Amino acid sequence: MSLFRIFINQDDDDMATSKKVITREEWEKKLNAVKLRKEDMNTLVMNFLVTEGYVEAADKFQRESGTKPEIDLATITDRMAVKKAVQNGNVEDAIEKVNDLNPEILDTNPELFFHLQQQRLIELIRQGKTEEALEFAQEELAPRGEENQAFLQELEKTVALLVFEDASNCPVKDLLDISHRLKTASEVNAAILTSQSHEKDPKLPSLLKMLVWAQNQLDEKAVYPHINDLSTGQLQDPSE
Repeated sequence: MSLFRIFINQDDDDMATSKKVITREEWEKKLNAVKLRKEDMNTLVMNFLVTEGYVEAADKFQRESGTKPEIDLATITDRMAVKKAVQNGNVEDAIEKVNDLNPEILDTNPELFFHLQQQRLIELIRQGKTEEALEFAQEELAPRGEENQAFLQELEKTVALLVFEDASNCPVKDLLDISHRLKTASEVNAAILTSQSHEKDPKLPSLLKMLVWAQNQLDEKAVYPHINDLSTGQLQDPSE
């Protein structure tokens, strides 16, 4: 073994021994010392179910746990109907449903309304309705593009889809991907939640991200049991 390799190994050993080692028994004792109220955990679960739109699960959880949702569960069904309409490409229907829920959502959010109209244009292009797509772009989207440079750039990208006979060769072909529908649907979903004075994103995923971040920070200072699989929450020793 070379002298250089010996020094490298020695440095690794020094770094390893400089970290504090916490046994599984010690770590579990620390975790068990943290007191969590059942009511807080139930509220966290309800927040996730409501935000993600699991209305049946939220209703059942309410009855079994006694946890009241932050909003009327009936509005979840309406919100999910809007989201599903966009995901299926039925943008006109989605706009009508949003206006039935609250007309101010689109009146006060020009960017969201533009993106919905842009999605309508994409759907017309997807269906091969070229003339109708051009007419719609000129009458509905072009005036908004004149008022907003960002809208104009997005409109130009979308219309570029019409230039290529084979959309698979178009530089902006991702606009025709289902993922773009999902992006627009998520934007609408967030706007409806905001109008209902509810968080746009559930709290649970943010807490899990914070857990991962905290473990990464602690890794620099200690050797301890990790939660590697967030779906189970089981502790694993570093050697596993």
